[in-house]
Amino acid sequence: MKKRSVITLCVTVLLIVLVSVVALKGFQIPGSSYDYVPVKDAISLGLDLRGGIYAVYQGDTSAEDFDTQMDATVTIMINRLTAQGYTEATVTRQGSDRIRIEIPDVEDPNEILNIVGTPAHLTFEDPNGDIVLEGNSVKEAYGTYDRETNKPVIAFTLDDEGTKAFADATATFLNQVITIRLDETVLTAPTVQSVITDGRGIINGFNDINDAITIANLIMSGALPLDITLIESSAVSATLGEGALSTSLTAGIIGILLIMLFMIVMYRIPGVVADMALCIYILIVFFALANVPGVQLTLPGIAGILLGIGMAVDGNVIIFERFREELKGGRTVQAAAQRGYKNALSSIIDSNVTTIIAAIVLVYFGTGSVKGFALTLLIGVIASLISSVFITRFLLNQATRLGIKGDKLWSR
Repeated sequence: MKKRSVITLCVTVLLIVLVSVVALKGFQIPGSSYDYVPVKDAISLGLDLRGGIYAVYQGDTSAEDFDTQMDATVTIMINRLTAQGYTEATVTRQGSDRIRIEIPDVEDPNEILNIVGTPAHLTFEDPNGDIVLEGNSVKEAYGTYDRETNKPVIAFTLDDEGTKAFADATATFLNQVITIRLDETVLTAPTVQSVITDGRGIINGFNDINDAITIANLIMSGALPLDITLIESSAVSATLGEGALSTSLTAGIIGILLIMLFMIVMYRIPGVVADMALCIYILIVFFALANVPGVQLTLPGIAGILLGIGMAVDGNVIIFERFREELKGGRTVQAAAQRGYKNALSSIIDSNVTTIIAAIVLVYFGTGSVKGFALTLLIGVIASLISSVFITRFLLNQATRLGIKGDKLWSR
């Protein structure tokens, strides 16, 4: 049993080292296209670390069907920015009546705000490239299902002027393509299958109803569906972000090293076990940050990570204090470890679960840096719970089977 525990602990240390190297340097399988980039490159940085701009718009709440129009406005903004090459921009609803836009690595904020805030130019063009009608002639467009084929389509209605122009165009270009274009982007290019004289038609060729809804929203965006007002905007210097990140990482590394030293001084061999568990915890957190969709690392997020580290260490402290009490009561090292862990488990679970609930509430209701803090805190606390409940227990059990004598090596 002693030999098995020695092998287990040595393998654990080796795995920690190997995974740490992969996290820092990345990994590529020779002769294959598989390439795992370093964690620092895989983690998405927020505006306060990366630099860029953010803007908050207020929607006109007097509009009919406000929530639907807000969702349509968000979709249109995303597509406008994507079409201009800003694929990493994020557009989200903030509260019930605001829209927040974050765009990293931008040097000219005014250019971006003009793209988002000005009406787009929607046109219907014939095969010769001539404009048949413009977006202000579209009264209504929405995604739905064709009654006969049950396939996704876009149904649209034109005003009187648009109805006449479209009737002439569909008669002239029957069985030819009429292109619907938003600025320089082609939304769809359906073939005219019949003459449309009543100003009502459908556009087919979609496999997903969400695609039909998205393009219908864009067709309605000769101007944005809602009147929006810019109420807040700010630019963050990339240099400022890099400096803040460097300072935060340095402070974090110093703090973690001090914590590791403290655990060894206070708890001896269990302190070494706690440091191994802490290394595993940190790896779990950073791999989660690199791979969980939608997570961005911000300055408040770094605070959330460090808070999670504190909670992970706190769980170990509770376990080791219970272990020390049992050891002073005359139990053997193995019995003290098992009994101490059992007595500490309920306190650890209670403290972590209450923090998880608070983090979930902040994720749901928070925006911007608050949400960034809440997401990293949530990841950190879940990893802390796993570390305390499973990893520390496993490693401590292996350490107690080594047969090391002397109470001073197990507790101060």
